[in-house]
Amino acid sequence: MTATRSISWAISRAMSRSLTLAAGMTAATLQMPLNALAQERIQAGDISINVTSIAGSLENPWSVEVLPDSAYIVTEKPGRIRIIRDGKTSEPLTGLPEIRVAGQGGLLDIALSPDFAESRSLYFTASVAGEGGHGTAVFSARLAANERGLEDVKRIFVMNKLTGAGQHFGSRIAIAADGSLYFGIGDRGEMDRAQDPKDHAGSILHIKPDGTPGSGNPFAENGQGAPEIWSVGHRNPQGITIDPADNSLYTVEHGARGGDEINSPKAGSNYGWPTISYGKHYSGAEIGVGQAADGYEQPLHYWDPSIAPGAISVYRGAMFPEWNGDFLVAALKYQLLARIDRMDDGSIGTEERLLTGDYGRIRDVKVAPDGSILLVTDEQDGQLIRLSRADAS
Repeated sequence: MTATRSISWAISRAMSRSLTLAAGMTAATLQMPLNALAQERIQAGDISINVTSIAGSLENPWSVEVLPDSAYIVTEKPGRIRIIRDGKTSEPLTGLPEIRVAGQGGLLDIALSPDFAESRSLYFTASVAGEGGHGTAVFSARLAANERGLEDVKRIFVMNKLTGAGQHFGSRIAIAADGSLYFGIGDRGEMDRAQDPKDHAGSILHIKPDGTPGSGNPFAENGQGAPEIWSVGHRNPQGITIDPADNSLYTVEHGARGGDEINSPKAGSNYGWPTISYGKHYSGAEIGVGQAADGYEQPLHYWDPSIAPGAISVYRGAMFPEWNGDFLVAALKYQLLARIDRMDDGSIGTEERLLTGDYGRIRDVKVAPDGSILLVTDEQDGQLIRLSRADAS
């Protein structure tokens, strides 16, 4: 598909902000922590949206999921998992493995197994130390019945070349209908690794729940690449999601100076980094051979300048039917949530930017079962935030 260039950063937001505190707040309430559900209202086109701070005092939260009883489970990059229920944040869960926290590495994504309500099984990604340095690993575990810790923690995958670099670990998880896991690992700061199909770095990977290669992987039988690899040529894919409407896989990836991308990775395809890119090196030098070349896929969408995307979701929910099928992208650099309109034919439309600069670096975006939108902010005093329709919250 032909790449669609993002609208300019200079586009003015189609929204106005009017601060409204939750009804009945007293002066004493205002001194309470963010668990007191401080709220404001914003306008996105014709839609009025309540922005509610569900919890604060989270240290660099990285990911959020919704438990069956509507509580939240959140990871913090320094190596903690907490549960937030009824406005109260738990102590860190026990039972986590040793995690290497350095640079961009630490405790990263969390994803609930499709049968979590019965099995209490989940997965998480983290950077771990080993021979030669550290790198990205995937773990499975069970949430204990008392919700105080993790049980049966197993490392089901670790990347095949560890180094001392502190950047580009990826790594979110998307769980397919068959229970298999898709996740991304960045090039670990060594860009040529993304073109080596035998190196896990710079790839989208696909494994079964036990860590063995997923079905349909292009190199699983021919030995010409690592059997866990699904696609190559990715710089740092920190966001990944599966559209529940048609099971299509999408990633959002950091470019260098420009060239952040949305891709739809296909088995055996090459997404170009660092041979082609819509960005430039931080020095200003050109990257590779240009923006296109034979044998390399084009992004569905790209940004220049970069927004530093942290996560992507496809909106499928009842609360905002106007946004059905649209991409939601969390952004770190410009501290915003981008909503990217998708046409009925799948083409990319306009981009609307929400919350720009209001809450800090937005690391994750998830669509909750009720159709509300959940965000976490990657700050030392980070927040869990909920967006809901003002007349339906």
